[in-house]
Amino acid sequence: MTKRRKYIFNYFGYIVGGFVLFNIIWYILAIWLQLKALPLPAEVYAGYSKAFENGILDHSFASLRRIVYSIGISLGIALVLGLWMGYNKRANKLLGPMIYFSYPIPKLALLPIIMTLFDLGETSKIIIVVLIIVFQLIITIRDAVKNISKESYYVLISFGASSLQKMRHITLPAILPETFSSLRVALGIATSALFFIETFGTDKGLGFYITDSQMRVDYIQMYFGIIVLSLIGFVLFLIVDLLDNIFCRWKNI
Repeated sequence: MTKRRKYIFNYFGYIVGGFVLFNIIWYILAIWLQLKALPLPAEVYAGYSKAFENGILDHSFASLRRIVYSIGISLGIALVLGLWMGYNKRANKLLGPMIYFSYPIPKLALLPIIMTLFDLGETSKIIIVVLIIVFQLIITIRDAVKNISKESYYVLISFGASSLQKMRHITLPAILPETFSSLRVALGIATSALFFIETFGTDKGLGFYITDSQMRVDYIQMYFGIIVLSLIGFVLFLIVDLLDNIFCRWKNI
């Protein structure tokens, strides 16, 4: 077995092991507490047919779309501003205080204002998620750029490389590990925030599905919605890990 195949085998082995351990703990708690609000794992998984009848796929795609759009927009903004602030000291002095002032503001408190300005549709939900995660990405990328030593650029400078060439061959590869790490955190935050946001002004999304099931005291479907939301986050984490392994392969050399 090659080293890479062994890594993949171990990786998925840990995933399966973690899933089994999670269900064992869940089962023990359900047996111990004997609460209607905490059904057995098998009971929740057996509710898949009703979930499909309730349109769980439509709700899942709505949530996934919002997460992907929010992450994509946030990453685009963060790359532009983060690189600019990392390269340009004046830009950092100008934008840094604004970001430090805006970052601590609880973005969910702005939800009524955003929904008033942009209505109750998709735009307002995506904007609020972007506001929650974009500042973290900007700061991460800016700091990663600033931490690149000047000596790293000397070889390219000696060959007369342009700014774009220096960015492509030095800056972007150097900031990718930190960017992927920050993306993982942003994914978790975005998924958590989306649950709350989808309880307002929409009838689509897993946040709505979970809350609606809870209001109807349908705990089986409530937990099924939670599991599906977790699976979406899990798959997105795997995608980030895959991209990290592809574009940062040099870390393992």
